Amino acid sequence: MAHQKREGTSTDDDCASKRLKGTDTDSETGASVDASVVQETDAEVTRAKLKESDAPLDKCVSDGKAAVDANVSGEQKMVPTAVEADAAEDKGCRHTMEDAWVVLPNAREESPGSLRCAHFAIYDGHGGRLAADYAQKHLHQNVIAAGLPRELMDVKAAKKAIIEGFRRTDESLLQESTKGNWQDGATAVCVWILGQTVVVANAGDAKAVLARSISTDGEGVVDKTKSQLKAIVLTREHKAIFPQERSRIQKAGGSVGSNGRLQGRIEVSRAFGDRQFKKVGLISTPDVHSFELTKKDKFIILGCDGLWGVFGPGDAVEFVQNQLKETSSASLAVRRLVKEAVRERRCKDNCTAVLIVFKH
Repeated sequence: MAHQKREGTSTDDDCASKRLKGTDTDSETGASVDASVVQETDAEVTRAKLKESDAPLDKCVSDGKAAVDANVSGEQKMVPTAVEADAAEDKGCRHTMEDAWVVLPNAREESPGSLRCAHFAIYDGHGGRLAADYAQKHLHQNVIAAGLPRELMDVKAAKKAIIEGFRRTDESLLQESTKGNWQDGATAVCVWILGQTVVVANAGDAKAVLARSISTDGEGVVDKTKSQLKAIVLTREHKAIFPQERSRIQKAGGSVGSNGRLQGRIEVSRAFGDRQFKKVGLISTPDVHSFELTKKDKFIILGCDGLWGVFGPGDAVEFVQNQLKETSSASLAVRRLVKEAVRERRCKDNCTAVLIVFKH
């Protein structure tokens, strides 16, 4: 299996990876998904067909960084698209690190097929990291087994497989937690890149944010006084205090306390594990959304709630954009993002981020 987890290092100031956690209070990170990501991309995409390169893709290297190449054959000419990704984590003032992450730029090694497949995820554990580790090891395999498209892209089939993969993972995790008598849980934010289609799934309060160019052609001259990228939140938070989640919890026999927490104890309303809350409304069913990559799409930031507690979506996009201009390195950019969150902005939680850069 390609490397799914790499411990952060602190040998380089720019690559420091020390760690921390917090609550999401930034007003920019609203609870609803910006549907424009799907609408805009539908309008932009010409009828391009994906054609994978015949050359074998390199395995994920030991430092968690790799690039995956694919070819898009349109009506005019072949346009290469590449993905570079890396992750960073920092436990900060917390005694333990409860997050886990996955960076698999070439997930085809475990699921052969002609369709380009890459997978990235963050699992934000609470009450321990057993649930996060379990999801890290098993979710992608369960999604593949549930029928994730591997030859021809089928969006409905992909979404169905992801939802079923989440269900299978949670079901088997609950069995393991019962045997081991552990009760921790984990929220999740996941991305699959299948050909030129990006599918995003989340359960809980971890988020995915897309950086998209506002110029007419996705290129243009950079205005140093103003960011040319806009931030699009691709996920919807699931917290017990939100009306839709509260209603579902109450119908299941649960309650939301005056502190906005399920049974007065847990803030999120969807997560893996947490077996003591599964009978009172906590579920693992994710929200799943998809869009087609275009030249306007520059990068995606995945982050646990600790990151988004000190960074707004637009703020994070601008920070990463500046780092990429300076270093052209996804690895350095994501490590500096986490370093900024922990050391400068005083994130009060474990802090984990995955940066996925599209190189058109």
